[in-house]
Amino acid sequence: MSWLDPDDDLDGDFEDFDESSIRMRPNPKANRPRTKRRPAHDDAQIGRVLGVDRGRYSVMLDEGTDDERTITTTRARELRRMPVVTGDQARVVGDTSGDEGTLARIVGIVERSSLLRRSADDTDQVERVIVANADQMLIVVAAADPEPRARLVDRYLVAALDAGVRPLLVVTKTDLADPAQFLSHFDGLDLRVFTSAQEEMPTDEIGAALIGHSTVFVGHSGVGKSTLVNALVPSAGRATGHVNQVTGRGRHTSSSTVSLRYVSPGGTGWVIDTPGVRSFGLGHVDPANILASFTELAEIAENCPRGCTHLTDAPDCALIEAAERGELSPATLSRLDSLQRLLQTFADKAEASSGSSPR
Repeated sequence: MSWLDPDDDLDGDFEDFDESSIRMRPNPKANRPRTKRRPAHDDAQIGRVLGVDRGRYSVMLDEGTDDERTITTTRARELRRMPVVTGDQARVVGDTSGDEGTLARIVGIVERSSLLRRSADDTDQVERVIVANADQMLIVVAAADPEPRARLVDRYLVAALDAGVRPLLVVTKTDLADPAQFLSHFDGLDLRVFTSAQEEMPTDEIGAALIGHSTVFVGHSGVGKSTLVNALVPSAGRATGHVNQVTGRGRHTSSSTVSLRYVSPGGTGWVIDTPGVRSFGLGHVDPANILASFTELAEIAENCPRGCTHLTDAPDCALIEAAERGELSPATLSRLDSLQRLLQTFADKAEASSGSSPR
């Protein structure tokens, strides 16, 4: 009798047979078929990512408890296209004991409250994630050696405002030069400023601003950022360098981003130290987020025509017209100048990307 030949159904055994009854060949590899379903990992623990080093992630579990510990983890294959960065709240499974030689696995990232990013340059739309879940940015510049760059600070401010992160500014090496002229560039911004000299580093004042916050430190190479971090967190051991007297540039000393706990009698906070940079691209930023951070100006700008740039030559701009009518206070005028300066950064970016010469 041939297999499934209807003519051979002598006893009517095939009467209810259909295609689902066809015999299937066994899996030659004798393994389970692949599936897109992923385990739920309901037993995953949540931890803070402290740093990343060559594909290994340091994660703190049970933060603030007697069981607090730092473990080493790797990243699950399904997260290979998602950046896992310092400051992330990661879902971790596996051996989470923290014992020597153990390795756990990050299987998910909790939704981020903020994401600080930059691009390689203003025309590059590929973003580089710097840190997650920070709520403050401490911008470190030097009054001299190297000379402060107001435009670079503007770019830090743009990135902070776009991410919804509160910016702070510290000027180091004030024993070498008076920073007053440089600081006048930021008049009108809601920007708290600290000044620091070699023998008068205001660690208590700066530290008080760190309590209860996750603060990312950014700055040009050679401005004394790592020196400040070491003063605030003595156990940090961040490498410090010097400024090349020929080029006027600092040497990169911090090679990775790392979270460090700040501890004081008044409380604790997190210091996130980042490598020094000489440029800060804004290819990923939405200019609309900048205006939104200037609350009183954003309300006036609601009367602007659609597509208004709010720059000094913008036609029918409600902000400019209010200023011309004398309706803005001196402080608001100063903030308008700051807003226009930041927005000019994007106008320059757009002209550069289109091949025009910047004005």
